[in-house]
Amino acid sequence: MKFLAALRTTLLSILLSSAASLALAETYEAKLPDEINSSPELCKYAPCTEVLPGATSFSERKGQPRYVEGYAEEGGKKKLVGYVMLSTDITDTPAYSGKPVITLIGMDTSGHFVGVKILKHSEPILLLGIPESSLVRFNQQYLGKFVGENIEIGQSRPEENIVGLDAISGATVTVIAQNQVMMTSGTAVARQVGILKPTIREQARFAQTGTKPDWATLVKEGAVQRIVVTPEQVGLPRGSQPFIELWFGYLNQPDVGRAVLGDGPYNSLMSGLKEGEHALFVIRTGGKESFKGSGFVRGGIYDRVQVRQGADSFTFRDTDAANLYGIAAPGAPAFNESSIFIVRSKAFSAAYPWKFVFLGNRVDRATGARSFANFDTEYWLPAQYLQGGRPEVVKPDAPWVRVWKTRAPEIGLFAALLIAVATVYAFRDKLTRRATRTNKWPVNVFKYSAWVISIGFVGFGMLAQPSITQVLTWFHALLFQWKWELFLSDPFIFLFWIFIIVTVFIWGRGLFCGWLCPFGSLSELLYKIGGAVGLKRFQFQLPRKWHNRLKWVKYGVFFGLLAVSMFSMGLAEKLAEVEPFKTTFLVGLFNRSWPYTLFAAGLLGLSIFTERPFCKYLCPLGASLAMPSTFRWFGLKRKQECDTCKACAVGCGSQAIDENGRIDHRECLHCLDCMVLYTDAHACPPLAQERKRRTKAGLPLTPIGADGYFIPIKPAPARTEAAATTN
Repeated sequence: MKFLAALRTTLLSILLSSAASLALAETYEAKLPDEINSSPELCKYAPCTEVLPGATSFSERKGQPRYVEGYAEEGGKKKLVGYVMLSTDITDTPAYSGKPVITLIGMDTSGHFVGVKILKHSEPILLLGIPESSLVRFNQQYLGKFVGENIEIGQSRPEENIVGLDAISGATVTVIAQNQVMMTSGTAVARQVGILKPTIREQARFAQTGTKPDWATLVKEGAVQRIVVTPEQVGLPRGSQPFIELWFGYLNQPDVGRAVLGDGPYNSLMSGLKEGEHALFVIRTGGKESFKGSGFVRGGIYDRVQVRQGADSFTFRDTDAANLYGIAAPGAPAFNESSIFIVRSKAFSAAYPWKFVFLGNRVDRATGARSFANFDTEYWLPAQYLQGGRPEVVKPDAPWVRVWKTRAPEIGLFAALLIAVATVYAFRDKLTRRATRTNKWPVNVFKYSAWVISIGFVGFGMLAQPSITQVLTWFHALLFQWKWELFLSDPFIFLFWIFIIVTVFIWGRGLFCGWLCPFGSLSELLYKIGGAVGLKRFQFQLPRKWHNRLKWVKYGVFFGLLAVSMFSMGLAEKLAEVEPFKTTFLVGLFNRSWPYTLFAAGLLGLSIFTERPFCKYLCPLGASLAMPSTFRWFGLKRKQECDTCKACAVGCGSQAIDENGRIDHRECLHCLDCMVLYTDAHACPPLAQERKRRTKAGLPLTPIGADGYFIPIKPAPARTEAAATTN
């Protein structure tokens, strides 16, 4: 009864601790008013005074992308003191959860960040793992920094004019995304209000051939580009028709403009343009969504489309649009909405690449909240239409590329580890033949080394512990919107999953789970150490009947998490705390509230007495990898006698060998002990029996063949008398 009371108290404490964590994480999946995304009065629904100190009043939203001005009372007059922007008005850069971190940002009139406040995030690591205060401290690093500086995650590099920010250990993807949000938002507004000057680009000089390409040729050359947004990309059910399909192109180039518009309309359009003005056309050929926006009013801004070139953004008012009545190019598709837009800025140049951006209204399936999402396609006028061809353009590296470059040595070592382990395992037959039941070091020296490196370098060093949350994230990305940049931002997890997927379909899940999983390696190593220090007499396995029942629990946990994720990804990631990985490696046993520490420490403590209890009975990640292991290409070898012989099953720590001697590769962790016995003439009963028979009969012991048996002795044919006489 005392034990039950203590257990009840512990479970209650875990629940209360979880509730406390949820209460403290005020911004996790916070319910924001719908008006915060649409109302002209942003600061009526957002705490603008907290991010712009000294401001007492604020303007309505203005500009494109949108921002508000903040004013202070000075001598009875209003004085402009800075600007406030809502990050999702400018960019929808997703964090690791696949959703943006909604941030309110304050900037003074000189372009320095003066306030940052997270309004809503969907990062479970900041709810039940790393404290949310870590993200607050990360954001505080921006205060006082100029928006025009080159700010990156990592160490400062003064010689390259790079200002570095300290990352959050275990939340690399989140902080990389947040840095993009801060810098994209800040520079967009700073350019609008004149703090940052627009980039001056050399204007294009057009080459004229006098030809009029048809539509197919224009598309093939890249003179006409296409944007397609599918329903699932904006949170709607998957359908056969696109949410919207747009075609667009640049019209000032004479060959392209005449081909698209015809001679008369082209000449008329060009005659109305001033120096430094540029025309482009847009047509809608699919979907029912309007690229002009249903809320557009005369004198207003087209809030669904814009052009971006480098860090400069160009928007369109009603005076920047003209009617487009038809496409002259043969083979052009039918369209149901069209327009010609004018870019009125000398900062824009058709000689350099630019992006046409469509802003769609996306619905969050879990919460029903609406927000804008950006969809863009790059356009660069083909070289044959420019005198001297395209200019040389050095594009800045994407954030994920910078991560790979800065961590190249560690990535190289990690990749070498994965290749080395796979290579060693590929030659397992040679290793197991050199080992015996009493001397397994030809195998164990590699396996134990992999465990130690996995625990120290991979787990505690690189924080590269794969998790079921990644499986759920990728599953949803495949269903709704896949973004390579999101997964490439963590190179170690990305490479690890390539290794896992490949090896699961070649050999089954056992190579990862049994050799390289940091938590599994730690659990197994504790079991081995326990046996070595005199605790072997206390070590045990569950009876077969209980093992056969409990091994299905992990599959239930996996399918339960998958089902919950279809309704609420946030809740599923909270429930994924059934994995002790975060507590053990990402955060640390002593950096979390005691119920989480007790749970992880309890599993590790239990591992001293029974082999890998979490891996065998609870691990949802193992369950997700076990199912495709059914379709592996190669399995472990067996003999006919294995159906009745129990020698291998007795020593199988994962209890993957059933009563009939069959290996269940969904449960096998590839310790290779059974393969050592497979060719051990003193430990494998069929081989030992044959060895004794031959020894007693005075017959030689031939090598053991690939089938696990001694190679048969075949008598040499007797020589004939004639052959003997000849000799």
